[in-house]
Amino acid sequence: MEARLNLFANPFFGKVLKHINSAGKAVSDSSLPAATQELVKIRASQINGCGFCTDMHTKDAAHAGETAQRLHLVAVWREATVFTEAERAALELTEQGTRIADAAGGVSDEVWQNAAKHYDEEQLAALVSLIAIINAYNRVNVINQQPAGDYQPGMFG
Repeated sequence: MEARLNLFANPFFGKVLKHINSAGKAVSDSSLPAATQELVKIRASQINGCGFCTDMHTKDAAHAGETAQRLHLVAVWREATVFTEAERAALELTEQGTRIADAAGGVSDEVWQNAAKHYDEEQLAALVSLIAIINAYNRVNVINQQPAGDYQPGMFG
């Protein structure tokens, strides 16, 4: 598979990427736990079929000390006992926030209230922002058919 565009060498995309990356940096610097951030990125990427982002974020999470067991179970988190209640709330919010087009109701009040039990206002704002940002990255990479498999932790920063 070959990417449709070389986004990393494209001057226009470089301008856009600069702003998306700045938004991502604000989230990564927030008080939302780093492990939760990676789980959210992985789950949204799985749902969206983004191989590039799934590859990147599973490798980044493993590099940061995430266990292989938890990484293997992200896609089936509802049946897994290895995630905290807070992580489960974040994963459910991620799923509903990523699948907005699948249901007219969007994100349910129940899912929002469950997340609000585990995260303060800054963390909730970071979580909502992260879900939006990873969905944007997923869409860029899926549209561009960005190949997966070659990512090495730290190669973009």
